[in-house]
Amino acid sequence: MSAPISNIRPEPDALLVDIADYVLSTQVDSTEAYDTARYCLLDTLGCGLEALEYPACTKLLGPIVPGTVVPNGAKVPGTPYQLDPVQAAFNIGTMIRWLDFNDTWLAAEWGHPSDNLGGILATADWLSRTRVARGLAPLTVRDVLTAMIKAHEIQGVLALENSFNRVGLDHVVLVKVASTAVVTAMMGGTRDEVIDAVSNAWIDGQSLRTYRHAPNAGSRKSWAAGDATSRAVRIAWMTLRGEMGYPSALSAKTWGFQDVLFKGQPLVLGRPLGSYVMENVLFKISFPAEFHAQTAVECALVLHPLVKHRLEDIEKVTITTHESAIRIIDKRGPLHNPADRDHCIQYMTAVGLIKGNLVAADYEDGVAADPRIDALRDRMEIVEEPRYTRDYLDPAKRSIANAVQVTFKDGTSTQQVEVEYPVGHRRRRAEGYPLLDAKFAVNLARRFAPKQQRLIREACADAGKLQSMPVDQFVDLFSA
Repeated sequence: MSAPISNIRPEPDALLVDIADYVLSTQVDSTEAYDTARYCLLDTLGCGLEALEYPACTKLLGPIVPGTVVPNGAKVPGTPYQLDPVQAAFNIGTMIRWLDFNDTWLAAEWGHPSDNLGGILATADWLSRTRVARGLAPLTVRDVLTAMIKAHEIQGVLALENSFNRVGLDHVVLVKVASTAVVTAMMGGTRDEVIDAVSNAWIDGQSLRTYRHAPNAGSRKSWAAGDATSRAVRIAWMTLRGEMGYPSALSAKTWGFQDVLFKGQPLVLGRPLGSYVMENVLFKISFPAEFHAQTAVECALVLHPLVKHRLEDIEKVTITTHESAIRIIDKRGPLHNPADRDHCIQYMTAVGLIKGNLVAADYEDGVAADPRIDALRDRMEIVEEPRYTRDYLDPAKRSIANAVQVTFKDGTSTQQVEVEYPVGHRRRRAEGYPLLDAKFAVNLARRFAPKQQRLIREACADAGKLQSMPVDQFVDLFSA
């Protein structure tokens, strides 16, 4: 007969403690992290504004009960909605992620750390409006940037050595955990309350990755992060009202996260928590495409002038790539919807070769009906280059390399075009920042009149003034 399981509550799991101590006690003193976070904030909001052009996204936005306006609630940028922070977090998070155009982090796990802005901005705006109504000082944009840096760090460092995709779980589990930690702290949570809240985030039911893969790829991948970051706000709210936590949520034998969902493997922090992730985050600048294909599309654009008049003469297109791209976006056969297409390296490369560009509208049914796209997909060969796979995982490089070569029926070939680091990589920041500014300007013009665009750009241009701006005033600039 086995020994009974002890009912004595253990000390909290070390990972829960490390996260709580980081969000409450670590001072971020990296100028590079704050500079990068400012660009990340503006780019992420711009991605949300572009998503408002798509009815598939906007149909999910707004209050649950039509017409509801929450006094001192959080405003949803680019819309007339003012909501409770949980629903606002869902709205903002869904807009941000809809077009797969916000920032990216690639390691053993993948993800998009700016997904956390849904919960962060909704909470900061709600807290600020509530404080102002009580005669207190609001939060500032610097508080938002600090929360972003810390959420990026928690999500990204956990992703370094813990592969949730290999056990079938979606990376939005890390959005829920990171958002819960920083939002609980923003609400004034103590160390014990942050630990309790984060334990509940790990215990929550976690999303399966099936909605990102054949044959089930679908639009849930565009609102899953909004769902996760809004759930984080709810968990934080409950915790600050006295709801209990679970100290061995991760390590409990049989019933903890590690045994139930992680094949008994311990969760680890790949490095001390600081500001590493924000400093090294990948911006999606040129294409709204799954990031493992960004450099493949860059290659395709280089080749476009050489092949655009010879599409019928193409015998084969060889895409040389890394293991993660093959596992995630090597996709053959029918593609059923935009979510299916923007996770297909063959589709994205084909559009780049044919059009010399790739924009969000290229995933819609009208463009996908072009028979040349599937004809090219059928002639594509995917090859793994072991060096690309190694450099992808090398913390000193973190490349996302692809190479593309076109072979014609007469036996001639183009050169093999190779791009190891996409334009959004830290190694190409000087090249990327002006392009991010241009991307932000385009997205503002989608939604606002020239005067409002000018006011937003003026407020955002001076980093110091922006950081000191009250959050509610900043969000008001984006009101529809």
